[in-house]
Amino acid sequence: MSSAFDAVEVIRTKRDHEVLSDDAIRWVIDAYTKGGVADEQMAALLMAVLLNGMSAPELSTWTAAMIESGDRLDLSGVSRPTVDKHSTGGVGDKVSLILAPLVAACGAAVPQLSGRGLGHTGGTLDKLESIPGWRAHLSNEEIVRQLDEVGAVICAAGEGLAPADRKLYSLRDVTATVESIPLIAASIMSKKIAEGTASLVLDVKVGVGAFMKDRERAALLARTMVGLGGDHGVATMAMLTAMDAPLGRAAGNGLEVTESVEVLQGGGPADVVEVTVALAHEMLALAGITGEDPAARLRDGSAYAAYRAMITAQGGDPDAPMPVARVIEPIVAKRSGRISRMDALAVGVAAWRLGAGRARKEDSVSAAAGVVCLAKPGDEVEEGQPVFELHADRASVLDRASAALDGAIDITDGPVAPGPLVLERIGS
Repeated sequence: MSSAFDAVEVIRTKRDHEVLSDDAIRWVIDAYTKGGVADEQMAALLMAVLLNGMSAPELSTWTAAMIESGDRLDLSGVSRPTVDKHSTGGVGDKVSLILAPLVAACGAAVPQLSGRGLGHTGGTLDKLESIPGWRAHLSNEEIVRQLDEVGAVICAAGEGLAPADRKLYSLRDVTATVESIPLIAASIMSKKIAEGTASLVLDVKVGVGAFMKDRERAALLARTMVGLGGDHGVATMAMLTAMDAPLGRAAGNGLEVTESVEVLQGGGPADVVEVTVALAHEMLALAGITGEDPAARLRDGSAYAAYRAMITAQGGDPDAPMPVARVIEPIVAKRSGRISRMDALAVGVAAWRLGAGRARKEDSVSAAAGVVCLAKPGDEVEEGQPVFELHADRASVLDRASAALDGAIDITDGPVAPGPLVLERIGS
């Protein structure tokens, strides 16, 4: 098939607002993955896609070609129904750490292949690597065995899973084509479909601390991904959830593990519990599991037991103390009143500057660094009362982190009514 196509002709077709044939799409993805199409040619095609979009059939084939570029994990032998969740990322979003064992405690199997953080949003693997001994890399056989025995696994995606996405993702990052909704949808869904789950719930974050800041675009992304799931035999639904303020009180790797354990033990911040339980209900519905109450599984200890088993199965010590920052510095309220706004992006940038995140994929992260929100929107504070706590391994990073939080909160004299956390439900 390769002799029938030419990269320049494929680029020209999309540049001129024409529809790419299925064969042309499969050829260009395969040729680029194998090195037969140059980066500059694929960059031109990505820009044409960003500017001119893709039809639904084009996008479905593009996604299929990305899946076909590598392996597809076979979970057909797992004894429980499989269901996964993907979040588009936010600040303090530690939901995966709680949700996977919670849904496992309700009878499903959750195969969560996760990534690392980049910029102001934290990565699930970075958080779990704060736990001594825990390992992110498992073989396919280990994944299947753990799903059968424990019901939940959170691990790194193997190198053979959708390799086309890995190349395209890196290229989009340096060619100003990240924002394309078709390309975002194909990137997310190719990996999730390739991991072999039967059903999928998408948590699309919306707000200043999210990748998608506009609700209309977030809904379009959600609908696009739900459609792709259906095209490829994966029952998929999406929820839009708010990310204007951080989720929970902790933003930072080890800090978020500690907060996740609090939730799994029946406590923790109410907003984290609300979003987690809402997603769990949707996952169980897609998995065909009825009569289970996720909130009850948090209260009775069964979700925490599943978490301990998941961590232990991957070499981690669930009883090990979390790393503690060498330097902790408070930031205080400048006036008395009630917090009406807290900027999630500012908190995420502060945590990143403290060492919790990375600017480049090869950077290391601190397990102890991050920001603790001692008060949240709706809380009353007094002038001089600590509102944030900065956690760092060295004092030299405190000034820049503190600067990120200048103007991060508004304090008012009147009552404050926090907005809803779950904004919209899209899909089956």
